Amino acid sequence: MKTILTYIKPYRLRMVLGFCIKVLATLSELVLPIILSHILKEVVVTQDIYQILFWGAMMILFSAAACVLNIIANRMATLVARNFSEHIRKDLFSATLHLSAAQTDRFTIPSLESRITTDTYNVHHFVAMIQRLGVRAPILLVGGIAITLFMDAYLSLAMLAVLPFIFVTVFFISRKGVPLYARVQKAVDGMIRVVREDVMGIRVIKALSKEEYEHKRYDDVNAALAHNEQKAGVIMSAVNPIMTLLMNGGIIAVISLSASRVANHQSDPETVIAFMQYFTQISMAMMTLSRMFVMYTKSAASAKRIGEVLDSPTELPVLAEAEHPPVNTEAHVCFDSVSFSYLGKLNDLEDISFSLPHGGSLGIIGATGSGKTTLIKLLLRFYDVGSGCVRISGRDVRTIPKEELYGDLGIAMQHDFLYADTVEENIRFGRDLSHEQIVRAARIAQADDFISAFPEGYGHMLSQKGTNVSGGQKQRILIARALAADPSILILDDSSSALDYKTDANLRTALQKEMADTTLITVAQRVSSVKGCDLILVLDEGRIIGMGDHEHLLETCTEYREISNSQMGGAFVE
Repeated sequence: MKTILTYIKPYRLRMVLGFCIKVLATLSELVLPIILSHILKEVVVTQDIYQILFWGAMMILFSAAACVLNIIANRMATLVARNFSEHIRKDLFSATLHLSAAQTDRFTIPSLESRITTDTYNVHHFVAMIQRLGVRAPILLVGGIAITLFMDAYLSLAMLAVLPFIFVTVFFISRKGVPLYARVQKAVDGMIRVVREDVMGIRVIKALSKEEYEHKRYDDVNAALAHNEQKAGVIMSAVNPIMTLLMNGGIIAVISLSASRVANHQSDPETVIAFMQYFTQISMAMMTLSRMFVMYTKSAASAKRIGEVLDSPTELPVLAEAEHPPVNTEAHVCFDSVSFSYLGKLNDLEDISFSLPHGGSLGIIGATGSGKTTLIKLLLRFYDVGSGCVRISGRDVRTIPKEELYGDLGIAMQHDFLYADTVEENIRFGRDLSHEQIVRAARIAQADDFISAFPEGYGHMLSQKGTNVSGGQKQRILIARALAADPSILILDDSSSALDYKTDANLRTALQKEMADTTLITVAQRVSSVKGCDLILVLDEGRIIGMGDHEHLLETCTEYREISNSQMGGAFVE
């Protein structure tokens, strides 16, 4: 719960004020049975109507005070809980965005989504509850016990004898609750993962008539979640019945003893009536505390999961140039004996070396799983190399601050995303770009014609993930986004796969003409997309099996020649 305490600290003064108001409200409630006992014992026997009205008015006054003060304290508690949860969600979202790619892989996207939503709701609910009931319940409990001891210590002992059993019950059950609710949250992660996958692939599911199959897959994770929730719920729900049984046993004992004491003139009915009211308040306080313990177990499990993300170390810090000194080179992009493994076992890339001059063009081609995108991820420093180094203008990418590194890069990926906003805002992507820059980028990306054909032009609203445009149009908007800031290095990672050959050729021609000073890296499945590059890498199982220009590879690389011949017999549309 250290995470919660850290985020509550800025609101401690407001919480203290709310607690003070809550104390006054609770004390007002505690006074009521005393006044009632006084009326029954001292006032009624006098038959003085003014005294009866006065003390009745006092009961109304204290009841109204308790009501108003509770409302004020609860409103303050709600405000603190709202601001607290807003703050923690904001920091959690920021921490999620700053996780390295490896950390994101370990947490998984569904788990991160669950932590930002379900887990933050659990801690929000607990913070609100602890303010509303965390003061009131203990005061009613302690105050009620203190007053009943003063009124009739003998009867109070029967009630006090029950309390140790209640505390032991709550303690042991709550200890089991935290790991159980942690399992529940992991099951929630699994369900979110399946829902997320099905939503993203809904068209494929429908096209292949796999609704029943996916329904069964969802049923499996839903059943797992229900099983974990049931197990946690059965154990935690035992708190209330056990407490009720113990408290009712205490009430029976008190009634039995009080009947005997009244009969023997050791107590009076008025005291017993007041005593029973206090006993009811104490019972309600104990029930409230049991609810808080249940909520605490959920919150503790959620707070631990949130803390794991917030406390995640920076895995890819900017290293000192003294550790990786820059080299004097003409190359803009250089891979020097780079090897890399995702799992730290078998290398996914092995001994990759090449250099690319400023304004040069690199094509990367190979079978699925050959390591093309992995190579790009190392250039973007989504991961650090296992051995060797990646340099940009002679500087190791590990020594370049992220803002500087990504400020020089423009990238369009095959599975990039568009969000629900205008075409212009999707290309601008929150950057300080003029409309003219956006239109220029769209023209180079061969997107201006179809964008201008929309009735709203660049103000045309795109749906989430760009489902209201074709695949080719979506890719051209994404390429325009990558071009808009005029990057020094442009990376097109299989981002033209949905383009027809003519549009792809026009795009490459426009890039050569308008972006001549930009270093271009193209990852593609089609030879036609990399044919004109100054340098082409052919990858297979993480190794370079061919390197050179198109003509050289046709002569020296069997795999490249086979790919070229299989695509339209080696002929290309220009």
